[in-house]
Amino acid sequence: MGETEQRPTAGSRLGAQENAGISTLEHGQKPPMTTPGKLVSIKIQMLDDTQETFDIPQRAPGKVLHDAVCNHLNLVEGDYFGLEFPDHKKMMVWLDLLKPVMKQIRRPKHVVVKFVVKFFPPDHAQLQEELTRYLFALQVKQDLAQGRLTCNDTSTALLISHIVQSEIGDFDETIDREHLAKNKYIPHQEALEDKIMEFHRNHMGQTPAESDFQLLEIARRLEMYGIRLHPAKDREGTKINLAVANTGILVFQGHTKINAFNWAKVRKLSFKRKRFLIKLRPDVNSSFQDTLEFLMASRDFCKSFWKICVEHHAFFRLFEEPKPKPKPVLFSRGSSFRFSGRTQKQVLDYVKEGGHKKVQFERKHSKIHSIRSLTAQPSEQHTEVPKQSARAYGDNNDAAAVQSCRQGKELKSSAEDTGQHKSPSLKKSPKEGRKVDEAVVSTAEEEEEPAKDKMQQNRPQSQQPSTAGSLTGSPHLSELSINSQGGPSVANMTLSPNLSPDAKQSSPLVSPLLNDPSCIRADDEEEVKRKRFPTEKAYFIAKEVATTERTYLKDLEVITSWFQSAVSKEDCMPETLKNLIFSNFEPLHKFHTGFLKEIEQRLALWEGRSNAHIKGDYQRIGDVMLKNIQSMKQLTIHLRKHNEILMELENGIKNSRKLETFCRDFELQKVCYLPLNTFLLRPLHRLMHYKQIMERLCKHYPPSHIDFRDSRAALAEISEMVAQLHGNMIKMENFQKLHELKKDLIGMDNLVIPGREFIRLGSLSKLSGKGLQQRMFFLFNDILLYTSRGLTASNQFKVHGHLPLYGMTMEESEEEWGVPHCLTLRGQHQSIVVAASTRAEMDKWTEDIQMAIDLAEKSSGPAPELLASSPPDNKDPLSVSDCSSLPAGLISDQRPVSISYVCWYRMQSLSFYDILQSNENQLSGNLLRKFKNSNGWQKLWVVFTNFCMFFYKSHQDNHPLASLPLLGYSLTLPSESENIHKDYVFKLHFKSHVYYFRAESEYTFERWMEVIRSATSSASRTRALSHKEPHAY
Repeated sequence: MGETEQRPTAGSRLGAQENAGISTLEHGQKPPMTTPGKLVSIKIQMLDDTQETFDIPQRAPGKVLHDAVCNHLNLVEGDYFGLEFPDHKKMMVWLDLLKPVMKQIRRPKHVVVKFVVKFFPPDHAQLQEELTRYLFALQVKQDLAQGRLTCNDTSTALLISHIVQSEIGDFDETIDREHLAKNKYIPHQEALEDKIMEFHRNHMGQTPAESDFQLLEIARRLEMYGIRLHPAKDREGTKINLAVANTGILVFQGHTKINAFNWAKVRKLSFKRKRFLIKLRPDVNSSFQDTLEFLMASRDFCKSFWKICVEHHAFFRLFEEPKPKPKPVLFSRGSSFRFSGRTQKQVLDYVKEGGHKKVQFERKHSKIHSIRSLTAQPSEQHTEVPKQSARAYGDNNDAAAVQSCRQGKELKSSAEDTGQHKSPSLKKSPKEGRKVDEAVVSTAEEEEEPAKDKMQQNRPQSQQPSTAGSLTGSPHLSELSINSQGGPSVANMTLSPNLSPDAKQSSPLVSPLLNDPSCIRADDEEEVKRKRFPTEKAYFIAKEVATTERTYLKDLEVITSWFQSAVSKEDCMPETLKNLIFSNFEPLHKFHTGFLKEIEQRLALWEGRSNAHIKGDYQRIGDVMLKNIQSMKQLTIHLRKHNEILMELENGIKNSRKLETFCRDFELQKVCYLPLNTFLLRPLHRLMHYKQIMERLCKHYPPSHIDFRDSRAALAEISEMVAQLHGNMIKMENFQKLHELKKDLIGMDNLVIPGREFIRLGSLSKLSGKGLQQRMFFLFNDILLYTSRGLTASNQFKVHGHLPLYGMTMEESEEEWGVPHCLTLRGQHQSIVVAASTRAEMDKWTEDIQMAIDLAEKSSGPAPELLASSPPDNKDPLSVSDCSSLPAGLISDQRPVSISYVCWYRMQSLSFYDILQSNENQLSGNLLRKFKNSNGWQKLWVVFTNFCMFFYKSHQDNHPLASLPLLGYSLTLPSESENIHKDYVFKLHFKSHVYYFRAESEYTFERWMEVIRSATSSASRTRALSHKEPHAY
């Protein structure tokens, strides 16, 4: 009993010998699939409103149909999507992936199944594929049209403007009006058309992919994003709506959220007939009862909502797909429903590991070429969505069913096609090898047995702040200086002619991993070679030229574009000054635009995006540098004018209150992330960068290298230019620093006078009758100022007193006062006692003060008008800010955070020599950032300058999202206990704030370590300064 009866074959009946089963197939070859039997056609409505027909076996489970649709679209992240259909009671339900399709859809000929977004992640940056974000954008568009996504008129107009930008491209009033007349995105759209066009005007240069990203960035902040309301009543009979999201279960009254139950608070979910029950974890601070009860319209409604809650919890909270429960021997109570498919963590891990191929796709509604059509390759055939065969994927048991899935309806070529029809290629979507979790899935009993929420398997959602909007919600923001509040940014895109589709990075938030060659999996060795970037040091040196040149060009645009545009709108600057500034900056901008294009073209050839790399003729950079540096020498006449520009602008500000107000207001703009004068000095700083890069390249090359001669010649040329302009550069830097400090100080109007030189600033404690008080000290070559932070909103410092250095003496007095690291400074009329925070800080101040005293002694003494406006300070008032009450981080909503402000809060000091060094140690590039308590890495474009890291979405952005001043931070490598199992990772930490950054190669890792170390540890000893040659390097 129980044994299978073995039926005799025709051969055995005739007495033939039994076959031993030896296969003649090659190793690894599979026998052909058998015919699955009767097929049934299912109509699927896609998100772009097209309909496709899929033929599946009659007994196939829902998973086969879902996988067929995803494979047809070449959709890697298909787990975010689901299939919904109206059941026999006309109620929209989700297709169960484990049950046979025909048991769920009774009359398939009369039913259209919809392919829609099922799981909305908390952050759209977690969607790694451009195709996935495009489909999400279509879902948002659909929800707007159906009135499911409700918001105010301004948000609605902004959303539609991004949709219009992705469909027709840049703003054109006539085209916009025609397009809006033909396409109705919302009911009563006419009232918002002017506002839509006004927003659309601001999206110039935005690609369809960027428009999708911005659309999702706005939509995800709306209360109704991804929400499907399920009518219910509470215990009092009040009509409400229930919904489920990635965070938990939500309660709405109308379209207003009135309550939320986070997954962490939910202990059990169950349903009993029409009653939906939520059992909460005990909480002494909560006023809710232990079990909440909601009444729904029917048992079917209740069970449907319970199912979607179970699926949301499993998808967003579990690490792996839950395993099925063993079937009971006799009978079972309740539903055996469980979540089927990959969890979000599994999807993220799979895509990050690069276990898939990128595919091309076209947008049905877009009338402009996407990024993939900008390449030099022939354009692909236009279709509504990427058309692949409807071949599905699944387990071996479903192999026959998978093989039989086919596309039932061929789509017609669009008018833009070449006329030659291409059959869709078969491509298996990589979903093999899913790991199944050992946890028991939560089930619900129809009577009273609730679904047990396996919270011990819960995982925290990874917080990956993608924009300033999400950054502000991060607990780590206390150490970040927010410079913007999010919103769309206009980015002009430039692509190399041979740039591959996947090389374009629309946003650093889109892909959390760098294009690491080790992450690339290809079908053959040639594809690996084609996609792998070079690894030699010279390549990364050349790449550093390109990345820093991008930042330099953006800095030039602050003057040539933003500042010039603002000046033209305001009648506040004399024409002579206008001509002086812009006539000398525009030639520089034009030259470096061409220079950057040459560098990027050379890198494209070097990376193998053409056949030139086979000969190796283009695997060098010295020839390009030599050619452009020689051409740059013709621009020396403009560089020499920068001294005059700086002087004339400051004179104009001094003589015109209107110009002073204008420049101050311009510095408050997000694009002006540094003091305005710093941008005027950028061309001179850039010369130092070129020299430093060429020195590094010449040191790397052996004399026999093909590029050595050109590199040495380029180094000689740039060194000659630097030598000619070096003296002016030092004077201008000092002049600029004095004017910057003038804005930081209250009570000293005549800070900038001929002959005054800045030496050091920093925080020290001053001993007074009330004990040690924190003061900010400013050391010049003739005077020492001490200040405290004023009560102004601009974080200025109030001058409390001054000590002329002429005739001053200095002595250590730790034993006399009993204060560590203590100095007594005795002037001709006043003496003060100061203390540093560390011995190293005291040594820096001692050395610089003694040097300044020596210089003052050699001079003829202070000028009588030197301190005319400085107030006397016989009594030292109490500081307005105490060291013990310092905030943990810096927040700036008005102007860039000044160095003085950072030094005050971090209790650091900075010398003029440090500032000169920082002008050389500037760097730009992509880094992966990770917070202390987060799981994922976030890709950002990072600019290091002015002792600060500025974070951007991409190098195309005009202003940073946030900034991190590095003074006082420690730079180390992560320890084993921190479980950072990645290469090229460094760690920045200050008090409780910890950040990890990951570079793409050993060279870039060393460069970031080098430049950041220069900011986190200021020079311990300044170079000796002579009176004849001040501030020499």
